[in-house]
Amino acid sequence: MGRKSTKETVTPFKETFEPLSLESKTPATVVLLLNSHEEDILVKACEAIHKFAEKGDENKVCLLGLGALEPLCKLIAHSNRLVRRNAFMALGIMATNGEVNNALKNLNAIPLIIQKLTPEEDGVVHEFATLCLASLSVDSTCRVEIYTNNGMPPLIKLLTSPDPDVTKNSLEIIFNLVQDYKSLQAVYELGGIPSLLELLKSDFPVIQHLALKTLQCVSTDKDTRKTFREEQGFEKLMDLLHNMHLTDLHAEALHVVANCLSDSETLQLIHNNGGLARLMDFVLTPQAPGIQSTAVKCLTRVAQSSDSRTVLHEQDVEKALVELLSVVDDNVKASACQAVAAMSFHPASKDSFRDLGGLPVVVQQLSSESSALREAATQALSSLTHSNKLNALAVYEAGGHEALIQQLCDSSARTVANSAATLCNMAEQEIIKSSILSHGGIQALVEPLKSKDSQVLINTALCVAMLACDNEARAK
Repeated sequence: MGRKSTKETVTPFKETFEPLSLESKTPATVVLLLNSHEEDILVKACEAIHKFAEKGDENKVCLLGLGALEPLCKLIAHSNRLVRRNAFMALGIMATNGEVNNALKNLNAIPLIIQKLTPEEDGVVHEFATLCLASLSVDSTCRVEIYTNNGMPPLIKLLTSPDPDVTKNSLEIIFNLVQDYKSLQAVYELGGIPSLLELLKSDFPVIQHLALKTLQCVSTDKDTRKTFREEQGFEKLMDLLHNMHLTDLHAEALHVVANCLSDSETLQLIHNNGGLARLMDFVLTPQAPGIQSTAVKCLTRVAQSSDSRTVLHEQDVEKALVELLSVVDDNVKASACQAVAAMSFHPASKDSFRDLGGLPVVVQQLSSESSALREAATQALSSLTHSNKLNALAVYEAGGHEALIQQLCDSSARTVANSAATLCNMAEQEIIKSSILSHGGIQALVEPLKSKDSQVLINTALCVAMLACDNEARAK
């Protein structure tokens, strides 16, 4: 045996380790690899997590429990493009789960995500970054954070992305953001209106619906309506409404139209350009009852201001509404009655409805089995007969007073209140008052006087006061 050396020399290790192919079927192991310093391992680990998370919510929650969220939030800012891309894919899929989403709110990830919405970044990063923000933006606190971190400008730009998924996600975020007024204003300030209008032509219905829902929100703002008008927004909506291949979009489009017509300045300009005539054509075009009913409600909304009622009267809206009272669908007729009630605040419209023979048609609706239609008809009659003796006489001649007396025992408080108000209007004329009394009008008013509804009590008491003007009526 040789003699032991007193000092061993240590040779420095110069060789690199041979490439090691790693395989793991354990999620916990893959999550640990997210902390690696080697880019190839990070790429593969993020890819594996993305695929695992795609399989369902149970897997996403599992990854959350294993601590995958925090390292992924760091990796979305990695210098390697492929690492960033795969990390975003994993994070985007995980964020669609409610529990993961709640955890993500506490990691201050929003500023980092917004930073990656630049034109230089990968399209896949845009897709999954916007998917993350779409999930987060449902929360009001996150909406504020997205706005304060200047998230709106890049999102508006992404509306023109060639990738429909990016467009759809960006639209969803913007729709959530415009629930808050500052973001709503930012859409038109940043030039988003033309992009939203262009998306109405999209091949994807989900994008068209989201664009319309967003326009519905932003068009409640006066400044936005000005921009909308400058971009021929109303004309584009009318083109959409006249396209029978896009009937699934008509209800939402009509809500935007109603907003456009809600101020007199916009209404007058649209009227001058022939837009209101196009809307009237659409209202009278036979189509799905739900759409037609919504179109008439749009007119009712417009008729809330006196200036707008004048414009609608010039457009012969009364003629259109009388025609609609003869359609088959009860919902359309109920909407038409509500529009008649709104337009009846315009004195000339009251006369028009009478001259067009509309009052007997409204009276006919009192015999309908539809409670909603009867209520709307009594509302229309109350407005039509208010301070108008000729209309009251026309209702009387159509037997309206008899039908209204029967409505005093209706289960709907609105119907009872409207009926009492109409009878009170009509009873100003002696011949009508006598007929109301002879048909048991006083007796029919007893039960409504027990109502707990204040409007029913007011209208009923006024009606009693109008009827009980002589000894016989007082005795009754």
